[in-house]
Amino acid sequence: MESGRKKTTGWKATIAIAMANYIEAGAIIAAASSLTLWQAYLNIDSVGVGLLSALSANALGAAIGALVGGYITDKFGRKIVFHYDLLVYMFGILLIMFSFNFPMLLVGTVITGIAVGVAVPVSWTYIAEEAPSKQRAARVGAAQLAWSIGPMITFFLAVLLEPLGLLGSRLIFLHLFIVAFITWFLRRGLPESQIWSDDKEKQALEINKAKAQKSSVSDLFSLKVNRQAIYLLIGIYLFWNLTSGAMGYFMPYIYENVGGLSNGQANLLQAFLWMLTVLTTYFGFMRLGDKVNQRFLFGLGAVTGVIAWLILTFMPMNWISLILFVVLWGSAAGIGAQAFYALWTSELFITRYRATAQGLMYFIVRSGIAVWSFILPIIMDTLSFTVAGIVMIIFLVIHLVIGVAMTPDTRGKTLEQIEEERYG
Repeated sequence: MESGRKKTTGWKATIAIAMANYIEAGAIIAAASSLTLWQAYLNIDSVGVGLLSALSANALGAAIGALVGGYITDKFGRKIVFHYDLLVYMFGILLIMFSFNFPMLLVGTVITGIAVGVAVPVSWTYIAEEAPSKQRAARVGAAQLAWSIGPMITFFLAVLLEPLGLLGSRLIFLHLFIVAFITWFLRRGLPESQIWSDDKEKQALEINKAKAQKSSVSDLFSLKVNRQAIYLLIGIYLFWNLTSGAMGYFMPYIYENVGGLSNGQANLLQAFLWMLTVLTTYFGFMRLGDKVNQRFLFGLGAVTGVIAWLILTFMPMNWISLILFVVLWGSAAGIGAQAFYALWTSELFITRYRATAQGLMYFIVRSGIAVWSFILPIIMDTLSFTVAGIVMIIFLVIHLVIGVAMTPDTRGKTLEQIEEERYG
């Protein structure tokens, strides 16, 4: 019985939730690192490659999942998603693992992408709601840490298993399936979010007293305080992700086709980049996010990211410029927009539509990446990588300006305090 199971709380609960970020990011990288192998095995044309990238966990698949997941999370609770989402994810992974034709691979990719999207709003929401106010950046940072460890290990596995060809790719997806099963098992002891439960009781009392407030998705646009939060969060996350999201899928392609690296060298370089992101996520965001000025920390990461892309775009692509890029971008990403987006998006909306707001914004961002994923290869082929790089730099500068100008004053405050200050 559910009531007889020991509850999973504290850091153990945070880790159980954060592990989903490992398998979610791992799924993106597993697909990206094996794209050319599947293309050769199944004779996939450019349209098929475009469909796989656009409908994957990196783009539209996750976008649709986040929109649905955010609504379910606020309507029925955080716990229900934890019980079922990873089962859908594992089914999608199995389809990819055993794919022997393109439709099977595409369906598995779509199912996995949707499952990844469903999990994103609930993960960040639950961690923030259950975290002590003085440790919220550290707890939310654990999800970012897992998101970074997933690609790092997946890229290392891609290097080690490269001699096995497509079998190596199938084994990488197998490891994601195993981690997903372990994570699902650990999550069975998670209690419902206390803040969500309390808010549901409050709503019931309001209805009984005929004082119910109409809090819905429409409030996201009708209330000025919500519009300001959306401008900030989409401003930093969309424009940063148009660069970072494209990198997640196309960076090995760029290393190989522009830099002349082998597939193994490209994957090893990306593994090193993600290792640096892991380190700066822990020592930068998790250790300092609750203690230092968040405007400074965000600005430092954003400026470093711009410098990294200036080097990659305008210096000759050799080992010196590539290593400089990897060190700077890898370090910047640990204290970058994704970590702060996960934190601020959980702080700046009220409980009854916190996850819905996250799902809607994630849908917008990932849809943007889907469109950009189609356009980027065309720009690189017809115009040049330099032109594509200049566009990436413009995106990063926009996100830098918005983030520094609109950094919220939420550090160290409880979610209830923030809600009272913003909504009255």
